[in-house]
Amino acid sequence: MPGTRTSIEARAALRAAATTTALRLSPGYGVPCARHLALLAETELPEAPALWTDATALSLAALLAARARRDALADGAAPISRYFDEMRLTRPASLSSSARAQLYAAVGEYCSAVGWPQMGARFGAEALLFADTDATRYRALSVRALGHALNGEYNSAQKTHAEAETLFEARGWDDQERSYLLLLAEALNAAARLDADRLREAAATMRRTQPEDLYAEYSARSLEVMAKMFRGEIGASRAEAVHLLHSSRRRSSHRMMRFFLVSVLSDILVAQGEYREAITALEPFGTPEGHGICFPMQRSAALLRLGRERELLLETDACVASETDHCLRTLTPLLIRRALALNRLGFTRRAHQSMQAALHLIARTGSSATPFLMLPHGETRTLVDAVAAADPELTDVLPYLHAALARVATPDAEARSPVSAARLTPTENATAELLLRSLSLSDIARERGVSLNTVKTQVRSIYQKLGVSGRAEAVEMLGSVDA
Repeated sequence: MPGTRTSIEARAALRAAATTTALRLSPGYGVPCARHLALLAETELPEAPALWTDATALSLAALLAARARRDALADGAAPISRYFDEMRLTRPASLSSSARAQLYAAVGEYCSAVGWPQMGARFGAEALLFADTDATRYRALSVRALGHALNGEYNSAQKTHAEAETLFEARGWDDQERSYLLLLAEALNAAARLDADRLREAAATMRRTQPEDLYAEYSARSLEVMAKMFRGEIGASRAEAVHLLHSSRRRSSHRMMRFFLVSVLSDILVAQGEYREAITALEPFGTPEGHGICFPMQRSAALLRLGRERELLLETDACVASETDHCLRTLTPLLIRRALALNRLGFTRRAHQSMQAALHLIARTGSSATPFLMLPHGETRTLVDAVAAADPELTDVLPYLHAALARVATPDAEARSPVSAARLTPTENATAELLLRSLSLSDIARERGVSLNTVKTQVRSIYQKLGVSGRAEAVEMLGSVDA
């Protein structure tokens, strides 16, 4: 039949690509070929076999790793349930330890790529359990380190990272076989410490070890954007983030790196007082199943600044309801932001519970200052101190929390305007900031997501506390202080 020979040749080429790629996922055999990765990333995933063998397991490992490394993730986490029920294969298996380790490692890499780091770390741990060579052990450690780092378990991530690095150096494998996943884990640990120098070093290592990989180049540039933000180079980091997100380079990039970039951009916009723009920048993006990036959490910083506390709580209710399935790295700042919103609305007990849960996560996981990014300093510290005073287990970490706040939290609105003297409420502060713009009261109501009558009531209260009779006087007073 016409085309039969071509089809046979195509299948043979696919099998060869899968076999070679599976072998090269671990060090000691060279790096996966870019052409093979591209071919495998376009291949449809098979149904679960009647019986898992080494050949079927390694073939699937190659397909999943290729999808992760070439951002072929349109199916999200759904394919994993085709083969696994939680951590167990849904079909009988006759697998060697090595093949099982390779399969679990590939599934873990894929899970982290789609934004499900909890499962990424768990599959990495399973791969480590079955790894019977140094090469498969290094691969499993790399997957596990990335899963832990993405999930915000920084103490575990650093320990696993160090073990993998020691093994790599002891075996003397070629530098180009250094795991990209391990470099990402290292970068996330550096970001958690706000270590701009270490982020730049990780970017340089990516370029050195994978000079021909456009995906690694995009990741390296993204890490440099983060480093610039941590160094206070806000304008440069904003410009580069926008360029990377909208240039043709994004077509050769990993989903999680794009998500990190847009999160960095939203943080920058909040820092520059462009709260509505920060929310707009996040609108096109959907939160992945495991919340490795949580866009409701990202929006909450801007919503706090706009005084839209009820909207913040409504948008993040689902995240709190799925707490056990939520990425810890994004859950911690979400709990802090909800605590601030609840406290503003007078729900003191619930606010303290939310903040207490967040602070215990920080203490347990080794998280650093990042959960406090872009939050109002004085307001946050007051609530932290109140919670710590009632919880002896937090006494030892309180100085660390104060230092973290001082490093990354932003001045309260009342520190930038007469609100400190006038003693405005946080929601009045948000309205006072918007009075400085050329917005009508109706526009301010839309900006804050409240009724026009609510804005009018707040404006009257602001005028009274500032001791002015109208908007012109209020704006003049606010403007003179900002100047």
